[in-house]
Amino acid sequence: MKKVEVVAAILIHDEKILCAQRAENKLEYISRKFEFPGGKIEEGETKKEALRRELEEELNINPKIKDLYITVVHQYPDFELTMHAFICDIDTKDITLNEHISSKWLKRNELLTLDWAAADVPIVNKLMQDE
Repeated sequence: MKKVEVVAAILIHDEKILCAQRAENKLEYISRKFEFPGGKIEEGETKKEALRRELEEELNINPKIKDLYITVVHQYPDFELTMHAFICDIDTKDITLNEHISSKWLKRNELLTLDWAAADVPIVNKLMQDE
């Protein structure tokens, strides 16, 4: 089974969290699902370096990356995903969607209104508990 290690950003501005919707994908279980933006860690990168690069590529932003919030290990049908999610402060809601098809800024108690990728659900649940 293929194993993939990624980083994700919990971007917070004015007590709202950025939720990004994935594009259409051949893997139905992640196609058009909401997620926390981020991506794969490249060889030689630290987790924070990878997250900074991914956020610049995907959203044209450079937020303040804070501490690791949660690490999720999720078994998808085709691969095992290990995702390290970091709390990030951003001073603007002005983002550019370079890879996602839409985004929403939601309060913690609104997060469950979206159709999340399965690996992101434990992050959502922890955010709701920590409210």
